[in-house]
Amino acid sequence: MRNLIKILLRSLLFFFAALIILLLIFHKGDTPRADVIQKYAGSPSKFMPLMGMEMHYRDEGDPQDSFPILLLHGLSSSLYTWDSLTSMLSEKKRVIRIDLPGFGLTGPDPEQAYSIDYYNRFIDSFMIKMNITQYIIAGNSFGGNIAWNQALYRPEKIRKLILINSAGYPRTKEKGNIGFKLAAIPVLGEVIKKVTPRALVKKSLKDAYSDDNKISEAITNRYYDLLLCEGNRQALIDIFKQRAVPNPDNIKNVHAPTLIIWGKDDQMIDVSNGLRFNQDIQGSLIRIIDHSGHVPMEETPRAVYQAMINFVQ
Repeated sequence: MRNLIKILLRSLLFFFAALIILLLIFHKGDTPRADVIQKYAGSPSKFMPLMGMEMHYRDEGDPQDSFPILLLHGLSSSLYTWDSLTSMLSEKKRVIRIDLPGFGLTGPDPEQAYSIDYYNRFIDSFMIKMNITQYIIAGNSFGGNIAWNQALYRPEKIRKLILINSAGYPRTKEKGNIGFKLAAIPVLGEVIKKVTPRALVKKSLKDAYSDDNKISEAITNRYYDLLLCEGNRQALIDIFKQRAVPNPDNIKNVHAPTLIIWGKDDQMIDVSNGLRFNQDIQGSLIRIIDHSGHVPMEETPRAVYQAMINFVQ
């Protein structure tokens, strides 16, 4: 019995020693938001006071467009995930993209409230301030979950809905994302708040992409810099703490004309989820993109553009 206790004590000492070493080597504090804004908020970035934050957005394309497209990014992402797609869409449409609360240059919600109801109110408040009464909403992953919930929250305002590798159903066989898995574990989440190796961000991107060769250093640096922006890591942990169990029954109540786009090689939300959306949303269309993962708008933007522009026009 004494030997067993000694082994346990030694194991605990080894664990805490390793943790201290890890903290000393990889400790990385938050980057002041002003510094990150200076680096990334060039034209056409704008900021709007909204619900206690200075929210970051971009408004591009035809200002006379009757039904603009609002783009919502996924977890630990930002409006920059839409760069390539926006450059094509904005030639024919008005395209508005935002950094959701807790991410990018918008930063954390001062009240640390990240429920679906909160995001519903946030999106609606933003579009009211933009004087937009009807629009097309598109979202990827976490942003897709917000998008289809917004279609339920304000059905009279949503002309069309586009879901790109969207969340909404309980996970089953997916491999998942290593960064999100660690952040969701209470103790490790607190560690990640202070210890965030760049290699972890790179590994998370590899989990999201189908072709690792498309992950440039610039993309990795941007994701890393924005994750370290003041308050964003804490916001990610808060979001995982507050995430409710998905209620897929609500999806059947979506009546907006809907296009579902899915990267066939998605390891984070399996393509079978796309087929379920297609089955549950009456009259919806689905486009599955080969050789593409969880963020097809980054990895295969031309294919996503073709599917979207055919649908909205």
